[in-house]
Amino acid sequence: MTAAGTAPPPDALRFGYGTNGFANHRLDDALAVVADLGYAGVALTLDHDHLDPFVPELATRVDAVARRLAELGLGLVIETGARFLLDPWHKHAPTLLHDDPALRIEFLRRAVAIGADLGAEAVSFWAGVRPESVPPAVAWDRLVTGCATVVAAAEAVGVTLGFEPEPGMLVENIADWRRLHTALGSPARLGITLDIGHCRCLESLPVPECVRDVAAHLVNVQIDDMRRGVHEHLEFGTGEIDFPPVLAALREIGYRGLVAVELPRHSHAAPTVAAYSLDFLRTAERAPPGVRHPDSDRRVE
Repeated sequence: MTAAGTAPPPDALRFGYGTNGFANHRLDDALAVVADLGYAGVALTLDHDHLDPFVPELATRVDAVARRLAELGLGLVIETGARFLLDPWHKHAPTLLHDDPALRIEFLRRAVAIGADLGAEAVSFWAGVRPESVPPAVAWDRLVTGCATVVAAAEAVGVTLGFEPEPGMLVENIADWRRLHTALGSPARLGITLDIGHCRCLESLPVPECVRDVAAHLVNVQIDDMRRGVHEHLEFGTGEIDFPPVLAALREIGYRGLVAVELPRHSHAAPTVAAYSLDFLRTAERAPPGVRHPDSDRRVE
């Protein structure tokens, strides 16, 4: 359990941890550590070692993960940001924007099916970076077409999708997400994944206002520290975000999904970082808005 040693109140936020921050752990071990620390759930990135959606024995593996999650009492969201799962040479390729997005669409279909089998609260995905050879209008049309296919797959099995605006991608902010949502006909199954760090990085509104702005569509939250204009996921207390008002805003809007720590470059110290992160967030949640967490300039080496 965490150093805080106290059970959260009934209306407390449900904190989770992303398995992409446990890349050096077997999935079963990562789930056990996350549960033992006191997290309510995991954001499971489908990847080579963490539930590869392309293995022949996928159904058996999914069943085993379902049992493990139930044993540990962990909630779940599915993340699809594996770097080299689809192409060993090119990060995140192909995306929905490439000339041949078939493998990405198949990956997302499989993610939706896995999400349905595991009872995931959301399946999260993003647009990708526009290839230089693809004109913006063509990239946008490809994105809408690909997303429509994924939405149809999700609607068929009752899965909720969370589309994540990502700095540098074709859909990088909340306004872009609204444009995409409208272009798709405002499907009920397509919500938004909000990364709190991204809000500080590039949104014009203060971070708590970003939370309130998307309240009606918020289905998944990733959380990390960040600095203005720099897309780098930082440990809590080493960036610029004032977290008590952000967490207060999430409670204010009645958000009950997972708030999952997103530190994909911290696997070298995963248990230590995960323990600190949960203590930080619980302390920040209890603090009056406007009172910053006492820790600062902290980084685990």
